Amino acid sequence: MPLFATYKVANAQKMLVKALLLFLLFRFCDSRDTLTWNQEQLKDDGGVLVSKQSKFELGFFSPGNSSYRYIGIWYSQTKVSEKTVVWVANRNNPINDTSGVLKINRYGELALYAYNMNNTPVWSTNVSRPVQNNNASTFSAQLLDAGNLVVFLDDNNEIYVWQSFDYPTDTLIPGMKVGVNWKTGLEWVLTSWKSQDDPGLGDYTFRLYPDQTAAPQYFMYKGLSKYWRSESGPGPPFVTNQEETYNFFNYTNAITRTTLNDSGRLYRLTWDNGGVQWKEDFSAPKSRCDWYGQCGANSKCKPDNINEFECECLPGYEPSSINDWNQKNGSGGCVSKRVGVSKCGSGDGFVNVARVKFPDTSIASRLRTGMSAKECEQDCLRNCSCTAYLSIEYEGLVDCLIWYDDLMDILVYTERGRELYVRVNKTELGRSQVFLERRGMLAIPILSALLALVLIIMLACWWRKKNRNTKGIDFVEAEELEETQRHPELQFFDLDTIIAATDHFSPVNELGHGGFGSVYKGQLPNEQKVAVKRLSRTSGQGIEEFKNEVALIARLQHRNLVKLLGCCMKGEERMLVLEYMPNKSLDSFLFDNTRQSFLDWEKRFEIINGIAHGILYLHQDSRLRIIHRDLKTSNVLLDAEMNPKISDFGMARIFHRDQLQDKTNRIVGTYGYMSPEYAVFGRFSTKSDVFSFGIIMLEILSGQKNNGFVPEDPSMNLIRRVWELWEEGIALDILDSTLKSYHPNEVMRCIQVALLCVQEDSKDRPAMSAVVFMLSGEASPPLPKQPAFVYRRSSGTDVYPLLSNRSYSINDVTASTMEAR
Repeated sequence: MPLFATYKVANAQKMLVKALLLFLLFRFCDSRDTLTWNQEQLKDDGGVLVSKQSKFELGFFSPGNSSYRYIGIWYSQTKVSEKTVVWVANRNNPINDTSGVLKINRYGELALYAYNMNNTPVWSTNVSRPVQNNNASTFSAQLLDAGNLVVFLDDNNEIYVWQSFDYPTDTLIPGMKVGVNWKTGLEWVLTSWKSQDDPGLGDYTFRLYPDQTAAPQYFMYKGLSKYWRSESGPGPPFVTNQEETYNFFNYTNAITRTTLNDSGRLYRLTWDNGGVQWKEDFSAPKSRCDWYGQCGANSKCKPDNINEFECECLPGYEPSSINDWNQKNGSGGCVSKRVGVSKCGSGDGFVNVARVKFPDTSIASRLRTGMSAKECEQDCLRNCSCTAYLSIEYEGLVDCLIWYDDLMDILVYTERGRELYVRVNKTELGRSQVFLERRGMLAIPILSALLALVLIIMLACWWRKKNRNTKGIDFVEAEELEETQRHPELQFFDLDTIIAATDHFSPVNELGHGGFGSVYKGQLPNEQKVAVKRLSRTSGQGIEEFKNEVALIARLQHRNLVKLLGCCMKGEERMLVLEYMPNKSLDSFLFDNTRQSFLDWEKRFEIINGIAHGILYLHQDSRLRIIHRDLKTSNVLLDAEMNPKISDFGMARIFHRDQLQDKTNRIVGTYGYMSPEYAVFGRFSTKSDVFSFGIIMLEILSGQKNNGFVPEDPSMNLIRRVWELWEEGIALDILDSTLKSYHPNEVMRCIQVALLCVQEDSKDRPAMSAVVFMLSGEASPPLPKQPAFVYRRSSGTDVYPLLSNRSYSINDVTASTMEAR
């Protein structure tokens, strides 16, 4: 064949392919948002309804690992890259193949059919008979940009007969309600899925308690039992009138949703485009005191009592079972101390219980509007059945809540909360007043003692200044004494006790050493084994860092954080006494050829998840938001069961809840674990810890150190190698060769999450809450971009590629001196 003819044939083939592609493109771009009667139907062939501004889509889907087919609404992937279903039609009636068809039937109902059965729908909107008598040809179903699927009666789409917003499943989006319509009897309820693979009606529901006599409140039920209760009270976010009472989800510029998951937790989530993930704004229940009736009736639950029994009887009440109470079981609650049948008597009064969550208003309570606090008190005293009252001020109005029976589900807050006035008899009121009087009488000697203490402190400071160069100072600094008073739950050890416990800091008992000193194994007089962290006198950590570490660890309680038992401050000696970890640190197993075999895949995966939960606690679940700043395998200790515990909080920083990042001129940490923005500019945030966690994950997976991964190739480090293998589609090759048995899907998920954690831009890294979700398989991780690479110069100094060799600067902005260890 002539060359010219061959060229013409080739061009003709290319034109045909282009024409076919254009046809397919226009075919799929021809999206619609409406179904009409007897003209269009939606089949399970990949077709979807798309709202006008492409905010939501409706179509067939299979959840999780299920093969069943459902009709649902989800965010368009142009808005939310992670497929997130917000409504399901046939949640209890799935289709087991792809024969499903959604259409407007002859009765004007939007109906789902399957198996070519046109008579009996799998699911339908069930419109009323008077509506069915209308001409079905005018009916249409439209997916609105609010995510609401609406069936309209008329051609102008002005009269609707059914909407999906009236039948929520497990998710609220802006415009939806949870509550009740008193006129029609329609109830808007959230019901969890059965599981991630089954959207059928689950065990948990979130609904309004239908009581118009008291303040509205919402309950989460597990089956028929109350599981969690929202805060009560009039005002936002409640809307109450003669026809309906509800809570509605306001429209915002952000993409937000509230979801009740299959494990009984209510989440308020906002889509983070930068992090490509759902960010948690609120969740409940969280603490042990959140569960309904944790301490029974007539008691209060204190979630901050971490090491103590959380339950305490209200004034005028005593435990119903002393034996249960002594065994730290408060479910039986408390009963009145009053003797006899009468519930009241002359001389009754009220004791203020501060900063509490409302008692349950569904139990014999009444809301009286326009009643002042004094009138509320008098009204309660006039009724023998009244047990407590609470005055509410809202938008210039004063209302009164009164309870006439048991006071249930009271939680004590640390800062916010209401003032509850509990009714007590004359004797109990006298005790309370005597206590207050004694407290007032104690004010004079306390002030005198404080004045004396100030004089002692001033004298001590003068004496210390005078004898600054004298060795053997034998007193505790005033600031350290103040720290002692701030944390009375801490045990302060005598120096002689520590010396005896460590056998005079014998080298035989040395467990390890770092930039701030050495750690010794010790045994206290009660035979308890401990780890003593002794601060080096020449280290960079001064009294501020030491007090910082003491103050931080004292407030933290989590199974994946090392527990602080006490401390010792004597002269220039500063020591922490910690729980003893018999298996030392994680790096002692990972990078030791003889001990790597102890870490099989199941144990490594448990360690990864344990570290993730520990960091999540620091970032989100503790009372403080804490940035560790020095996460690495040597700071992860292993207990006797090889459970991981994060340690070494000397460099940690506390963030305010609304604080996103901070900056420092003193960059401390360990090369190879520091994020680029921290190493170069001194900027740190929760995402700095996420980067360090990503490095730890890669080291656990590979059994190799990030630094010095390939000694003969200075430009190659662990991150770079993993990324190259990822791009080649052979990422599993990075896995530690000593692992003979593992789950490929879990390993690949961990590698993908680790690469997301070590992204160069902090905005591209997920939050720890998302990391935990992705590791558990509850969320699918997005594809990672190229991560941040760190290069090692021949001199042995780690340098980020953008740093110049001379000034450690980037774009003429000079970074501060780095202190590595």
